[in-house]
Order: sequence, then C-alpha cells, then structure tokens
Amino acid sequence: MTYSELTTLIKNFTDNSETTFDNTIADFVKNTEDRIFNLVQSDFFRKNQIGSFSTGNRFLTCPNDFILSFSLAVIDGSSDYHFLEKKHPSFMQEYVPDIADTSLRGLPLYYADFDKEYSTSSSSGTSIVVAPVPDSNYSVELHYLHKPTSLVSNTSGTWLSQNAREAMLYGSLVEAYTFMKGEQGLLDTYEKRFLQSIDRLKNRAEARGRRDEYRYDSLRSQVS
Repeated sequence: MTYSELTTLIKNFTDNSETTFDNTIADFVKNTEDRIFNLVQSDFFRKNQIGSFSTGNRFLTCPNDFILSFSLAVIDGSSDYHFLEKKHPSFMQEYVPDIADTSLRGLPLYYADFDKEYSTSSSSGTSIVVAPVPDSNYSVELHYLHKPTSLVSNTSGTWLSQNAREAMLYGSLVEAYTFMKGEQGLLDTYEKRFLQSIDRLKNRAEARGRRDEYRYDSLRSQVS
C-alpha cells in the first residue's frame, strides 16, 4: 500500500476531503506508525551495525537511527565475540576510577548508555560508554532497535504499509475520526479493528517469529 492509496482510503472512509483535514493526514499516518512501533516487537525494527573502538577511547557513537540497544559485542583479534554486560553509567566510573591509568585498560566487559541525543547537524547523537577503557583497537557489533522510515517519507511503500496494512488503515482512521470529533460508536469500532490487527501482528512477530515448529510445533488457539 502506497501513501497515496492510504490517503484515498482515509478520505473515502471518513467522506472528508476538506483542506485542513487533508493537510493533517500525514500526522494521522505518523501517529499510527508510532503506535504500532510501540505496541509490536517486530524483528523488522532490529538492526546490526559494525563499528570500532580505538585504544584509550571508551566511547562509541551510535548510528543515527538508534533508539535502544539489544546487545553489544567486542570482536578480538582472533575474531571471537565477547558480549558485554549492560550496566548503569555510574558503574563505569566506579569500575575504572581513573580512566587515564593505562594499567587499568583491557578488553571491555561492560557498557552503558552515556547520553541519548537525537542525531542532528550539531549533535552526533547517542553515545555508549564501556569499561574497562579499551587497551587496543577493537571491532564491535551493536544490535539495536531502530525506527523505520515513515510512509510519509517513503511514499511508494514501507514494510508496515505492506505487512501491516490493516493496522495502518484502522489506526489512521482512529486518528482521523478523533480529529473530526466523530461519533463515539464508530470511533470505538475503528479502535477495536486496530487492536485486533495489532493482536495478529504480535502473534506473528512475537510468537511465531520467535520459535520454530521443530521444537514447539505450530501455535494453536484455544477453542472454547
């Protein structure tokens, strides 16, 4: 589903093509994408990024689309992975009280969110701190949560518009009908349809997608 197709559906369902309404449709879509993003733990929202630590530098700048981390691994000279344990930033200072002391350097064992900033032209974005301070140059692999590009920007179609079509439609209709101050009964119907589609998405993303049939067989719904 393209942005144009979704826009047409919203106008047809609400029977509204008034200028102010039309100019607000992009916000309806973005709000719906935010709801889906926060309600469904889809693997599509995960990314891997290879980076590097340099000797004596305990900070790692995160990718521009970084939201939060799932894991951070240091790769040593033998290409072995060492997964770091996530801690509070204050633990880093306690673990290495003197970051200038070269005798305290070593292979990083712990990491923490040092600061979280939105990446802009004047800000490099979120950074992660590790301890001990790296004693050598290391490659690192960051597994993290990212927010996909909006359908408003990628108008030809996104993963959500293609794979969560119903959620996108009814979520947008909830936003649109709330904006119109529409009749409560119909608004409740749209919200119910949206939540039903979210349940199906969660079942696919968080259940079927996290276990294989060889070990667990297929999922079954209880019949009452």
